[in-house]
Amino acid sequence: MKKQFRKRTYQNIGQFFKDIKFMSSHRDELRSAMRNGLVDDAFRERLMMAVTSVNGCRYCSYMHTKEALKAGVTVEEIAAMTECEFGTCPEEEQPALLYAQHWAETNARPEEEPRNRVLEIYGEEKLSTIELMLRMIRMGNLLGNSFDKVLFTLSFGLFGE
Repeated sequence: MKKQFRKRTYQNIGQFFKDIKFMSSHRDELRSAMRNGLVDDAFRERLMMAVTSVNGCRYCSYMHTKEALKAGVTVEEIAAMTECEFGTCPEEEQPALLYAQHWAETNARPEEEPRNRVLEIYGEEKLSTIELMLRMIRMGNLLGNSFDKVLFTLSFGLFGE
């Protein structure tokens, strides 16, 4: 049975600009994270789907499902991940996927203990790469959900939400 999460949106324009500023000031690190090989394409897409399954962005879910399939993630894994289940994913990635879920559930403010456990498993460089990717998809999720909220309001409930 699918866990029910609230579709998280930007609450104000300041939150959006804070994320834009972060992404802009970390663009070199983001580029490096995409190329450094610490997280391959399939793992990256699993991380994206773990966060998206919590935040519920239909646009990100659609896009990252397509990208996950291209990266070799199985249909069974994708179906399980949309239910926040990671048992069909590679065992070595499961701690990071559970952390990604926790990270999203806590609105990007993970508790210290889960973060430290993942740090012990993957090391600082890989965890930094993972967290950059989590921030990137969170921003996409919040943008998509905020767009849906505006669309819903402007269309008097016909479109969006």
